Amino acid sequence: MPKYVYDFTEGNKDLKDLLGGKGANLAEMTKIGLPVPPGFTITTEACRHYLGHGGIPDGLEGEIVEHLAALEARMGKRLGQADDPLLVSVRSGAKFSMPGMMETVLNIGLNDDSVLGLAKQSGNDRFAWDSYRRLIQMFGKTVLGIDGELFEDAMDDLKGERDDTDLDAADLQRLVETFKGIVRERTGRDFPADPREQMDLAVRAVFDSWNAPRAILYRRQERIPADLGTAVNVVAMVFGNMGPDSGTGVAFTRDPGSGRQGVYGDYLRNAQGEDVVAGIRNTVPLQELETINPEAYRELLDIMATLERHYRDLCDIEFTIERGKLWMLQTRVGKRTAAAAFCIATQLVDEGLIDMDEAVTRVTGDQLAQLMFPRFAATAGNRRLTTGMNASPGAAAGRAVFSSERAVELAGQGEAVILVRRETNPDDLAGMIAAHGVLTSRGGKTSHAAVVARGMGKTCVCGAEELEVDPHARRFTAPGGIVVNEGDVISIDGGTGAVYLGEVPVTASPVAEYFEGEPAEDELVQAVDRIMTHADSARRLAVRANADTPEDAARARRYGAQGVGLCRTEHMFLGERRRLVEDLILATTPEERQAALDALEPLQTGDFTGIFTAMRGLPVTIRLIDPPLHEFLPDLTDLAVKVALAEERAGERADDRDRRLLDAVKRLHEQNPMLGLRGVRLGLTIPGLFAMQVRAIATAARRVEDARAEIMIPLVGAVQELEIVREEAEGILAEAGVEAAIGTMIEVPRAALTAGQIAEAAEFFSFGTNDLTQMTWGFSRDDVESAFFGKYLDLGVFGVSPFESVDREGVGRLMRIAVEEGRRTRPDLKLGICGEHGGDPESVHFCHEIGLDYVSCSPFRIPVARLEAGRAALTCAQSDTR
Repeated sequence: MPKYVYDFTEGNKDLKDLLGGKGANLAEMTKIGLPVPPGFTITTEACRHYLGHGGIPDGLEGEIVEHLAALEARMGKRLGQADDPLLVSVRSGAKFSMPGMMETVLNIGLNDDSVLGLAKQSGNDRFAWDSYRRLIQMFGKTVLGIDGELFEDAMDDLKGERDDTDLDAADLQRLVETFKGIVRERTGRDFPADPREQMDLAVRAVFDSWNAPRAILYRRQERIPADLGTAVNVVAMVFGNMGPDSGTGVAFTRDPGSGRQGVYGDYLRNAQGEDVVAGIRNTVPLQELETINPEAYRELLDIMATLERHYRDLCDIEFTIERGKLWMLQTRVGKRTAAAAFCIATQLVDEGLIDMDEAVTRVTGDQLAQLMFPRFAATAGNRRLTTGMNASPGAAAGRAVFSSERAVELAGQGEAVILVRRETNPDDLAGMIAAHGVLTSRGGKTSHAAVVARGMGKTCVCGAEELEVDPHARRFTAPGGIVVNEGDVISIDGGTGAVYLGEVPVTASPVAEYFEGEPAEDELVQAVDRIMTHADSARRLAVRANADTPEDAARARRYGAQGVGLCRTEHMFLGERRRLVEDLILATTPEERQAALDALEPLQTGDFTGIFTAMRGLPVTIRLIDPPLHEFLPDLTDLAVKVALAEERAGERADDRDRRLLDAVKRLHEQNPMLGLRGVRLGLTIPGLFAMQVRAIATAARRVEDARAEIMIPLVGAVQELEIVREEAEGILAEAGVEAAIGTMIEVPRAALTAGQIAEAAEFFSFGTNDLTQMTWGFSRDDVESAFFGKYLDLGVFGVSPFESVDREGVGRLMRIAVEEGRRTRPDLKLGICGEHGGDPESVHFCHEIGLDYVSCSPFRIPVARLEAGRAALTCAQSDTR
């Protein structure tokens, strides 16, 4: 029978799969001798059984009884003992940090009897009744499912204009009775007085919270597997709300916003931990603890240094001071902004704690992409409303909205929005995801809004105390009486904390300018340079660009591209050249067709010459024309109306070219053009089309010294198609005296399944994963993404869109087959990917795993792909940094 419960003395930080991050780290801190309240952890395995079978596994109850008895013996008192109660907290703790997404209940064990014992033992009636009201409030909301605002409203009614700390013991005793009345009214039963019943119900509530909507949404956002489950930690309570010599706080061993070393965090006197995270009362900077309690402050700094050396990373720490005694309640590798991630990684290298290999694995391509986004330019023309705390950097502008629901609604309509709240809570997650930025009037750098926004890479300003936020009236009032209503545009600067009225213009980021060739001068850019240099030296995958113009090719080369993996020639037939394509389609004789092709060829030659020049010495893979020809013709309805109106006005036949075009559009019309006459099929049915393009490639290659052309035939499904085109192309290349590799895109499932045959005629494969995904799933991307993808994501059919990351089990399986069978036929077969997936971090790792030679993506994503290719080589897809 598996073991379901572990004492903190039994675990360690390497057991996160089993004990969750919180449990594993509590055990680790216990192991290295830090002051941790005693307790035990119920494993994720127990949670998975509970969720899968609807009940706790056999043996769990006995283990809980055994560990609770041991805890009671160690503390010298029993859970809920009337004259001197042991109280415990029940806290969630999954493998990956999910701040605020699951449940916690404090002060379990209090009832009408034990609250009197707690008051007597502590000598503090106010503290005892405050702890009791907190239990009923948290238990009612978390375990019994009562609307939390009912408790908040009751407390606000009692407080009036007073602060929480102004309530005396009599006030809190009355509040306890009010809260018990809310429980009775809303559930039809009294608040449970039995301490074991409280604990058991709380444990089940934590298990259930794994599948709460906000937890599901967060996991989807962070790509956390849904089948991990959460552990439950039962911990002896220590109290920060026992008076002015007590308190609670959150600390970071470095600034999670910038990476700078120093003392960062928040402290709140006479409070419990939930008060800090919720942001209900504004905290003081952690440095002020030195004045409040110098001894505890010095001990905390020593512990912070110990933890950072032990974990070799930025640590996020939660602590409580009970009557001057410091207790550690949690530590974890802290979430940080993208800029901090790069700076901290190189700092730790310089301090000798990690090497450059590990530094590369400590950052991600998504973080690098965040650093490349623009930031605010000069703001002289915009009115600054106030300045809050710079909780998560970036520049964001949008319409102010005051509820999560409204943020989701307007974002769904394409509007940029800023979510404005007094403080956020886990129920605001959907709105935070939808918004471009988050602004709160309460809370600090460790509030819910700050922690979650940093984890998402979302711009956030917290604790803008000068703003009076009225969510019911949907407005806020800034100093000077300036009123901002819902829908008004504001801008927030997560780097400085500034809040502006109106839209502030943005400027290029220094990281983007570095990739454009500017010198690496500030600490962040220097950190990016060091990590990118090492990633490039470690990676096996080459990185190419999808580029259709000389300008795109030149920019891609500046960004580190090692060639062009996809040049789409159909983009060269648009604009003024569209009429030449119309001439080709309208041709009725071989002579007319050849004349049209002769007119197009010099234009194509010029295009290819420019791209070869920009990529001189590097490979350029040119895909011959792919889309159906009707895409180059006018819209059927528009053209039909034009012809009909012309004939009605003139009373005679319309312009001959328009009539011929209308006939051609009708003739070429297809029910499903993406599966119709396109790609190689087009080249085989329109004589001379592919030959013209190959001649243009050959001529351009002769003009540019050290041009390296590769010709890619699209949409091949049978080797015979490729052989016919290849034979013609080889003849043209030989006549021109030009060498060029000839290969194909693998974008039809049949091509993947017959790759061994196709490799006989192909020198390279490039996976066109956009079409391969459509055809494998039977999806029309333009239709399904707006029709039902949202529902599929909600139902868990897939955790992320298969058009964002390669579907490993389906599309990925086809790719593996093509790689294995293609290389079995031709061991030197070159393999790449040129779909949009080529710039997706997860897909880059997959391409490394299956042995591709290169990935190709848009120019902006090239640095991301370079970094992820290095990370893939160093980790071999074995580590997960979330």
